[in-house]
Amino acid sequence: MKLTENTIFITGGGTGIGRGLAEALHKLGNKVIISGRRKAHLDATTKANPGMDSVELDIADSANIGAVTKKLIADYPALNVLINNAGIMLVDDAAGKIDDQLLTSTITTNLLGPIRLTSALIEHLKKQAKATIIYNTSALAFVPLALTAVYSSTKAALHSYVLSQRYKLKATSVSVLEIAPPWVQTDLLNSKEEPRAMPLKEFIQGTIKALGTDAEEILVEQAKPFRNNPGPNESALVTQFNDTMIAASRQ
Repeated sequence: MKLTENTIFITGGGTGIGRGLAEALHKLGNKVIISGRRKAHLDATTKANPGMDSVELDIADSANIGAVTKKLIADYPALNVLINNAGIMLVDDAAGKIDDQLLTSTITTNLLGPIRLTSALIEHLKKQAKATIIYNTSALAFVPLALTAVYSSTKAALHSYVLSQRYKLKATSVSVLEIAPPWVQTDLLNSKEEPRAMPLKEFIQGTIKALGTDAEEILVEQAKPFRNNPGPNESALVTQFNDTMIAASRQ
């Protein structure tokens, strides 16, 4: 991916990985527009990064997506990069009754939201000389965390969608990339101070470096064992990983 002179729209850009990517790409000289539901976080991010813009967007609201993208195209006709980053991660219990609100909100935010947003912008992106769609999935798409079974399944589904969309757009000017982060120190599952998680700054640096290559899957080293796991014997690492995480959660 070309790392400069783009006009980039990032969802969930007020905190965590989204903010980290927004700030790194902003420093490289791109026009960056961030979005999210929480105006205070958006304002704090743009204030810290003069020249960066923001729009409020509820990725779970299809009508809001339609209204925001229409204005986005009008205000930023050079828009050529979409980063689908917004997501929620909640603890559930796949061995018991799943709360329906948790199920609906997670699938709507993590899966339907990125698909709807991309669909609303795809025709505009295809008109650009060079455009890129980026999805932030997760290493948990390949080795699910049983404590967050619904979240993990939405990321696996999004990975599958990426493969289909990449194939369908192969003859166009639009590239489709996937970032699959490992455990990173963010607000998800209150992991900001988690010593076992990858420091956010280190993750962003590695991700930007990988984005500057021809790779379609953007992976830092810590994510590669997860990505390489699926296959006939994939349950072995799934069991080992979850045994470790459950034991740690009891300490």
